[in-house]
Amino acid sequence: MDITGAGAMGGGSTAATAAAAAGGGWKTPVSMVLVQLFITGQILLSKVSIGGGMLIFVLLAYNSFFAVVFLLPFALIFERGKWRDMDWGAFGWIFLNAFIGYSVPMSLYYYGLKDTTSSYSVIFLNITPLFTFILSLMFRLEAFKLRSIPGVLKIASILLSIGGTMLISLYKGKSLHLWDSIIQHQNEHKSATNQLRGTILLVGSSFTFACWFLIQSKILKVYPYKYWSSMVTCLVGVFQTALVGIILRRDKSAWELGWNLNLVTIVYTGALATAGKYILNSWAITKRGPTYPTMFSPLSVVFTVVLDSVLLGNDITIGSLLGTALVIVGLYLFLWAKAREMPKKST
Repeated sequence: MDITGAGAMGGGSTAATAAAAAGGGWKTPVSMVLVQLFITGQILLSKVSIGGGMLIFVLLAYNSFFAVVFLLPFALIFERGKWRDMDWGAFGWIFLNAFIGYSVPMSLYYYGLKDTTSSYSVIFLNITPLFTFILSLMFRLEAFKLRSIPGVLKIASILLSIGGTMLISLYKGKSLHLWDSIIQHQNEHKSATNQLRGTILLVGSSFTFACWFLIQSKILKVYPYKYWSSMVTCLVGVFQTALVGIILRRDKSAWELGWNLNLVTIVYTGALATAGKYILNSWAITKRGPTYPTMFSPLSVVFTVVLDSVLLGNDITIGSLLGTALVIVGLYLFLWAKAREMPKKST
Protein backbone atom coordinates (compact mmCIF):
# COMPACT_ATOMS: atom_id res chain seq x y z
CA MET A 1 0.00 0.00 0.00
CA ASP A 2 1.23 3.49 -0.84
CA ILE A 3 1.68 5.12 2.57
CA THR A 4 2.07 8.56 1.03
CA GLY A 5 -1.15 8.20 -0.90
CA ALA A 6 -2.95 6.95 2.18
CA GLY A 7 -1.60 9.86 4.17
CA ALA A 8 -2.73 12.30 1.52
CA MET A 9 -6.15 10.68 1.44
CA GLY A 10 -6.37 10.86 5.22
CA GLY A 11 -5.22 14.47 5.15
CA GLY A 12 -7.83 15.33 2.52
CA SER A 13 -10.52 13.61 4.55
CA THR A 14 -9.44 15.48 7.66
CA ALA A 15 -9.46 18.78 5.78
CA ALA A 16 -12.92 18.04 4.40
CA THR A 17 -14.19 17.19 7.85
CA ALA A 18 -12.68 20.36 9.29
CA ALA A 19 -14.22 22.45 6.51
CA ALA A 20 -17.63 20.86 7.09
CA ALA A 21 -17.32 21.50 10.83
CA ALA A 22 -16.31 25.12 10.22
CA GLY A 23 -19.32 25.59 7.97
CA GLY A 24 -21.70 23.94 10.40
CA GLY A 25 -22.28 20.87 8.19
CA TRP A 26 -25.89 19.86 7.64
CA LYS A 27 -27.03 21.90 10.65
CA THR A 28 -26.56 25.19 8.81
CA PRO A 29 -29.03 24.61 5.93
CA VAL A 30 -31.49 22.93 8.30
CA SER A 31 -31.39 25.96 10.60
CA MET A 32 -32.10 28.28 7.64
CA VAL A 33 -35.06 26.16 6.55
CA LEU A 34 -36.37 26.44 10.12
CA VAL A 35 -36.03 30.22 9.94
CA GLN A 36 -38.18 30.33 6.82
CA LEU A 37 -40.75 28.09 8.50
CA PHE A 38 -40.77 30.46 11.49
CA ILE A 39 -41.45 33.38 9.13
CA THR A 40 -44.22 31.44 7.37
CA GLY A 41 -45.88 30.60 10.69
CA GLN A 42 -45.70 34.24 11.78
CA ILE A 43 -47.40 35.45 8.60
CA LEU A 44 -50.19 32.86 8.71
CA LEU A 45 -50.91 33.22 12.43
CA SER A 46 -50.82 37.01 12.22
CA LYS A 47 -53.21 36.95 9.28
CA VAL A 48 -55.71 34.90 11.29
CA SER A 49 -55.37 37.07 14.44
CA ILE A 50 -55.69 40.34 12.51
CA GLY A 51 -58.61 38.95 10.52
CA GLY A 52 -60.24 38.00 13.81
CA GLY A 53 -60.25 41.63 14.94
CA MET A 54 -57.03 41.99 16.96
CA LEU A 55 -55.63 45.54 16.85
CA ILE A 56 -52.39 45.53 14.88
CA PHE A 57 -50.46 47.77 17.30
CA VAL A 58 -51.53 45.58 20.22
CA LEU A 59 -50.13 42.58 18.35
CA LEU A 60 -46.90 44.44 17.60
CA ALA A 61 -46.45 45.61 21.19
CA TYR A 62 -46.94 42.13 22.63
CA ASN A 63 -44.73 40.54 19.94
CA SER A 64 -41.90 42.90 20.79
CA PHE A 65 -42.39 42.36 24.54
CA PHE A 66 -42.05 38.58 24.25
CA ALA A 67 -39.01 39.06 22.02
CA VAL A 68 -37.42 41.06 24.86
CA VAL A 69 -38.19 38.25 27.30
CA PHE A 70 -36.50 35.66 25.10
CA LEU A 71 -33.51 37.80 24.04
CA LEU A 72 -32.61 39.10 27.51
CA PRO A 73 -31.05 35.82 28.77
CA PHE A 74 -28.76 35.66 25.74
CA ALA A 75 -27.64 39.24 26.31
CA LEU A 76 -26.94 38.53 29.99
CA ILE A 77 -25.01 35.33 29.22
CA PHE A 78 -23.01 36.19 26.10
CA GLU A 79 -22.58 39.96 26.58
CA ARG A 80 -22.52 40.28 30.33
CA GLY A 81 -22.06 43.84 31.54
CA LYS A 82 -21.97 45.34 28.05
CA TRP A 83 -25.12 47.35 28.74
CA ARG A 84 -22.89 49.79 30.62
CA ASP A 85 -21.24 50.77 27.31
CA MET A 86 -24.49 52.15 25.93
CA ASP A 87 -24.39 55.96 25.98
CA TRP A 88 -27.09 58.41 24.89
CA GLY A 89 -25.68 58.55 21.37
CA ALA A 90 -25.94 54.79 20.97
CA PHE A 91 -29.42 54.81 22.50
CA GLY A 92 -30.50 57.46 19.99
CA TRP A 93 -29.44 55.23 17.10
CA ILE A 94 -31.18 52.24 18.69
CA PHE A 95 -34.36 54.32 19.09
CA LEU A 96 -34.17 55.15 15.37
CA ASN A 97 -33.43 51.50 14.68
CA ALA A 98 -36.63 50.45 16.47
CA PHE A 99 -38.69 53.07 14.64
CA ILE A 100 -37.32 52.39 11.13
CA GLY A 101 -36.66 48.67 11.56
CA TYR A 102 -39.69 47.54 13.56
CA SER A 103 -42.51 49.96 14.37
CA VAL A 104 -43.01 51.52 10.93
CA PRO A 105 -42.28 48.59 8.57
CA MET A 106 -44.11 45.98 10.65
CA SER A 107 -47.20 48.15 11.08
CA LEU A 108 -47.25 48.84 7.34
CA TYR A 109 -46.73 45.15 6.64
CA TYR A 110 -49.53 44.00 8.95
CA TYR A 111 -51.97 46.54 7.52
CA GLY A 112 -50.96 45.39 4.03
CA LEU A 113 -51.41 41.78 5.15
CA LYS A 114 -54.87 42.65 6.43
CA ASP A 115 -55.86 44.03 3.00
CA THR A 116 -54.36 41.16 0.97
CA THR A 117 -53.44 37.52 1.56
CA SER A 118 -50.56 35.74 3.24
CA SER A 119 -49.14 34.33 0.00
CA TYR A 120 -49.29 37.77 -1.63
CA SER A 121 -47.72 39.73 1.22
CA VAL A 122 -44.74 37.40 1.67
CA ILE A 123 -43.52 38.37 -1.82
CA PHE A 124 -42.70 41.85 -0.55
CA LEU A 125 -40.51 40.53 2.25
CA ASN A 126 -38.34 38.92 -0.40
CA ILE A 127 -37.87 41.98 -2.60
CA THR A 128 -36.39 44.00 0.29
CA PRO A 129 -32.79 43.15 -0.81
CA LEU A 130 -33.56 44.69 -4.19
CA PHE A 131 -34.88 47.88 -2.59
CA THR A 132 -31.73 47.96 -0.46
CA PHE A 133 -29.57 47.67 -3.56
CA ILE A 134 -31.41 50.52 -5.31
CA LEU A 135 -31.07 52.79 -2.26
CA SER A 136 -27.37 51.88 -2.00
CA LEU A 137 -26.90 53.03 -5.58
CA MET A 138 -28.80 56.27 -4.93
CA PHE A 139 -26.64 57.12 -1.92
CA ARG A 140 -23.47 55.83 -3.62
CA LEU A 141 -22.91 53.17 -1.00
CA GLU A 142 -22.37 50.50 -3.64
CA ALA A 143 -20.48 50.50 -6.91
CA PHE A 144 -22.30 49.45 -10.04
CA LYS A 145 -20.66 48.38 -13.31
CA LEU A 146 -23.27 48.03 -16.04
CA ARG A 147 -20.90 46.39 -18.53
CA SER A 148 -19.89 43.64 -16.11
CA ILE A 149 -21.71 40.32 -15.76
CA PRO A 150 -22.80 41.04 -12.14
CA GLY A 151 -24.15 44.42 -13.24
CA VAL A 152 -26.23 42.88 -16.03
CA LEU A 153 -27.49 40.18 -13.65
CA LYS A 154 -28.55 42.80 -11.11
CA ILE A 155 -30.55 44.71 -13.72
CA ALA A 156 -32.17 41.46 -14.87
CA SER A 157 -32.99 40.50 -11.27
CA ILE A 158 -34.69 43.83 -10.60
CA LEU A 159 -36.76 43.59 -13.79
CA LEU A 160 -37.77 39.99 -13.06
CA SER A 161 -38.76 40.74 -9.47
CA ILE A 162 -40.77 43.83 -10.40
CA GLY A 163 -42.37 41.97 -13.28
CA GLY A 164 -43.24 39.03 -11.04
CA THR A 165 -44.83 41.30 -8.45
CA MET A 166 -46.87 43.10 -11.11
CA LEU A 167 -47.95 39.75 -12.58
CA ILE A 168 -49.25 38.60 -9.21
CA SER A 169 -51.06 41.92 -8.72
CA LEU A 170 -52.63 42.29 -12.16
CA TYR A 171 -53.13 38.75 -13.44
CA LYS A 172 -55.00 36.01 -11.66
CA GLY A 173 -55.74 33.41 -14.32
CA LYS A 174 -57.27 30.07 -13.54
CA SER A 175 -57.82 29.25 -9.87
CA LEU A 176 -56.53 25.91 -8.66
CA HIS A 177 -58.72 24.75 -5.79
CA LEU A 178 -56.67 21.73 -4.78
CA TRP A 179 -58.10 20.99 -1.32
CA ASP A 180 -60.45 22.22 1.36
CA SER A 181 -59.07 24.46 4.09
CA ILE A 182 -58.24 22.99 7.48
CA ILE A 183 -59.23 26.11 9.42
CA GLN A 184 -62.79 26.30 8.13
CA HIS A 185 -64.01 29.08 10.42
CA GLN A 186 -61.43 31.53 9.05
CA ASN A 187 -62.62 31.39 5.45
CA GLU A 188 -64.53 34.65 5.81
CA HIS A 189 -61.23 36.49 6.35
CA LYS A 190 -59.25 34.89 3.55
CA SER A 191 -60.06 37.19 0.65
CA ALA A 192 -58.24 40.41 -0.15
CA THR A 193 -60.31 43.40 0.96
CA ASN A 194 -58.35 46.13 -0.83
CA GLN A 195 -55.58 44.87 -3.12
CA LEU A 196 -54.38 48.29 -4.28
CA ARG A 197 -54.15 49.82 -0.80
CA GLY A 198 -52.54 46.65 0.53
CA THR A 199 -49.95 46.69 -2.24
CA ILE A 200 -49.00 50.30 -1.49
CA LEU A 201 -48.62 49.49 2.22
CA LEU A 202 -46.51 46.42 1.48
CA VAL A 203 -44.24 48.38 -0.87
CA GLY A 204 -43.85 51.01 1.88
CA SER A 205 -42.95 48.26 4.34
CA SER A 206 -40.26 46.82 2.04
CA PHE A 207 -38.87 50.29 1.35
CA THR A 208 -38.67 51.08 5.08
CA PHE A 209 -36.96 47.76 5.77
CA ALA A 210 -34.43 48.64 3.07
CA CYS A 211 -33.76 51.99 4.78
CA TRP A 212 -33.26 50.11 8.03
CA PHE A 213 -30.51 47.95 6.51
CA LEU A 214 -28.60 51.06 5.54
CA ILE A 215 -28.32 52.31 9.14
CA GLN A 216 -27.09 48.98 10.56
CA SER A 217 -23.44 49.74 9.87
CA LYS A 218 -23.70 52.92 11.93
CA ILE A 219 -25.27 51.09 14.88
CA LEU A 220 -22.55 48.43 14.82
CA LYS A 221 -19.93 51.17 14.98
CA VAL A 222 -21.42 53.04 17.94
CA TYR A 223 -22.57 49.94 19.86
CA PRO A 224 -21.17 46.61 18.55
CA TYR A 225 -23.07 44.27 20.90
CA LYS A 226 -25.72 42.47 18.87
CA TYR A 227 -27.73 40.85 21.68
CA TRP A 228 -28.06 43.98 23.80
CA SER A 229 -28.77 46.19 20.80
CA SER A 230 -31.45 43.78 19.55
CA MET A 231 -33.01 43.45 22.99
CA VAL A 232 -33.11 47.20 23.58
CA THR A 233 -34.46 47.71 20.05
CA CYS A 234 -37.34 45.36 20.85
CA LEU A 235 -37.88 47.09 24.21
CA VAL A 236 -38.11 50.49 22.54
CA GLY A 237 -40.43 48.93 19.98
CA VAL A 238 -42.76 47.92 22.82
CA PHE A 239 -43.17 51.54 23.95
CA GLN A 240 -43.46 52.94 20.42
CA THR A 241 -46.18 50.53 19.26
CA ALA A 242 -47.97 50.48 22.61
CA LEU A 243 -48.21 54.29 22.59
CA VAL A 244 -49.83 54.28 19.14
CA GLY A 245 -52.10 51.42 20.19
CA ILE A 246 -53.30 53.29 23.29
CA ILE A 247 -54.01 56.39 21.20
CA LEU A 248 -56.01 54.37 18.67
CA ARG A 249 -57.94 52.29 21.19
CA ARG A 250 -58.11 53.00 24.92
CA ASP A 251 -60.47 50.12 25.60
CA LYS A 252 -58.79 47.77 28.10
CA SER A 253 -60.45 44.77 26.51
CA ALA A 254 -58.31 45.29 23.39
CA TRP A 255 -55.21 44.58 25.49
CA GLU A 256 -56.52 41.55 27.36
CA LEU A 257 -55.06 38.19 26.45
CA GLY A 258 -56.82 34.88 26.84
CA TRP A 259 -56.00 31.26 26.15
CA ASN A 260 -56.70 31.57 22.44
CA LEU A 261 -55.01 31.82 19.05
CA ASN A 262 -53.97 35.43 19.69
CA LEU A 263 -51.79 34.30 22.59
CA VAL A 264 -50.27 31.55 20.45
CA THR A 265 -49.50 34.10 17.74
CA ILE A 266 -47.83 36.48 20.17
CA VAL A 267 -45.68 33.86 21.93
CA TYR A 268 -44.77 32.16 18.66
CA THR A 269 -43.74 35.43 17.01
CA GLY A 270 -41.72 36.61 19.99
CA ALA A 271 -39.97 33.31 20.68
CA LEU A 272 -39.43 31.80 17.24
CA ALA A 273 -40.07 34.38 14.53
CA THR A 274 -38.08 37.08 16.34
CA ALA A 275 -35.63 35.70 18.93
CA GLY A 276 -35.18 32.27 17.33
CA LYS A 277 -34.80 33.70 13.84
CA TYR A 278 -32.22 36.21 15.03
CA ILE A 279 -30.12 33.62 16.87
CA LEU A 280 -30.13 31.11 14.01
CA ASN A 281 -29.33 33.79 11.42
CA SER A 282 -26.43 35.09 13.53
CA TRP A 283 -25.04 31.58 13.91
CA ALA A 284 -25.34 30.87 10.18
CA ILE A 285 -23.60 34.13 9.30
CA THR A 286 -20.62 33.18 11.50
CA LYS A 287 -20.43 29.81 9.71
CA ARG A 288 -21.17 30.68 6.07
CA GLY A 289 -21.07 34.47 5.70
CA PRO A 290 -23.62 37.31 5.54
CA THR A 291 -25.24 36.37 2.22
CA TYR A 292 -25.98 32.77 3.19
CA PRO A 293 -29.27 33.31 5.10
CA THR A 294 -30.74 35.36 2.27
CA MET A 295 -30.31 32.43 -0.14
CA PHE A 296 -33.15 30.66 1.67
CA SER A 297 -35.60 33.59 1.55
CA PRO A 298 -37.59 32.24 -1.43
CA LEU A 299 -38.51 29.19 0.67
CA SER A 300 -40.82 31.37 2.76
CA VAL A 301 -42.71 32.23 -0.43
CA VAL A 302 -43.16 28.56 -1.32
CA PHE A 303 -44.12 27.56 2.23
CA THR A 304 -46.59 30.43 2.56
CA VAL A 305 -48.28 29.81 -0.80
CA VAL A 306 -48.80 26.12 0.02
CA LEU A 307 -49.80 26.49 3.68
CA ASP A 308 -52.00 29.51 2.95
CA SER A 309 -53.98 27.31 0.61
CA VAL A 310 -53.99 24.25 2.90
CA LEU A 311 -54.82 26.01 6.17
CA LEU A 312 -56.80 29.08 5.17
CA GLY A 313 -58.33 27.84 1.94
CA ASN A 314 -57.02 30.54 -0.41
CA ASP A 315 -56.99 29.29 -4.00
CA ILE A 316 -53.69 29.11 -5.85
CA THR A 317 -53.92 30.97 -9.16
CA ILE A 318 -51.85 30.58 -12.30
CA GLY A 319 -50.83 34.24 -12.01
CA SER A 320 -49.56 33.79 -8.45
CA LEU A 321 -47.52 30.72 -9.43
CA LEU A 322 -45.92 32.44 -12.43
CA GLY A 323 -45.28 35.68 -10.54
CA THR A 324 -43.81 33.85 -7.54
CA ALA A 325 -41.47 31.93 -9.86
CA LEU A 326 -40.27 35.18 -11.47
CA VAL A 327 -39.61 36.77 -8.06
CA ILE A 328 -37.65 33.73 -6.87
CA VAL A 329 -35.54 33.62 -10.04
CA GLY A 330 -34.94 37.37 -9.78
CA LEU A 331 -33.83 37.10 -6.17
CA TYR A 332 -31.41 34.26 -6.91
CA LEU A 333 -29.93 36.18 -9.85
CA PHE A 334 -29.37 39.15 -7.56
CA LEU A 335 -27.72 37.05 -4.84
CA TRP A 336 -25.57 35.27 -7.41
CA ALA A 337 -24.42 38.60 -8.81
CA LYS A 338 -23.56 39.80 -5.31
CA ALA A 339 -21.60 36.60 -4.65
CA ARG A 340 -19.58 37.07 -7.86
CA GLU A 341 -18.59 40.56 -6.72
CA MET A 342 -17.31 39.40 -3.34
CA PRO A 343 -13.50 39.05 -3.21
CA LYS A 344 -12.39 35.44 -3.17
CA LYS A 345 -10.81 34.30 0.08
CA SER A 346 -7.35 32.84 -0.02
CA THR A 347 -7.15 29.07 0.26
